[in-house]
This record gives sequence, C-alpha cells and structure tokens, in this order.
Amino acid sequence: MTENIYWVLELDVYAGGLDSFRVLMTEMVAAASREPGTLNYEWNISADGRVCHIYVRYRNCAAVMDHMASWDGNFSRRFTLLAGITRMSVYGAPDAEVKARLDPYGPVYYEQFGGFNRQG
Repeated sequence: MTENIYWVLELDVYAGGLDSFRVLMTEMVAAASREPGTLNYEWNISADGRVCHIYVRYRNCAAVMDHMASWDGNFSRRFTLLAGITRMSVYGAPDAEVKARLDPYGPVYYEQFGGFNRQG
C-alpha cells in the first residue's frame, strides 16, 4: 500500500468559457509542476469541450494540503466561475485534515482494497 492520495474530478465547463478555462488550466498546471509532492496532474477534455476530467496524485496528505493552499490563494475563484464539479472520487487514505478540506466539494471516498503502485 502507499501513502499516495489521488482523485478524479469531473467538471462541467460552462458554455462560452472554454478559452478562459484553457488559460486557467495552463496556469494551474504550471503551478502544480512546481509542487514536489504533486506526482500527477493530468487534464482531459471531451470533444465538445464541455466535460473535463482531472486526475491528480499526491505523495501524501501534506502534499495535498500544500496544493490546496495554492488553490485557495491563486485559482479557486476563477475556476468556479468557469466550471463546476459534477463528481469527485478520492482514493487512498486521506487524514481528517484532508477530508475536512475536501468535504465541501462533495467527494466520494474510496479506500485502497488491493493492488500495487510501481511509482511510489
């Protein structure tokens, strides 16, 4: 098992906002790439530009909290004007502090049940 925390967000990109959403995504990816505890940060969008999935994997709970501090200070306001979270699935074993931070987004938590991780 691993200390990694990861999630998949499903977003509804609001009509007419795709260009602005793309600019914001570029900024967010650049910021996350500077976070040593963010191991994956992958954005995928549907052909019509209306549904976006974001896969994020963190080394541990501390890395999640570091990322969330950046989110609050730099991106949350613009993000919520451009897209809404329709689903959030969280995997791993987030601690109480991480859960308290994520709970406002309405996640479903999944505990590790088996398997392995070759990347740490």
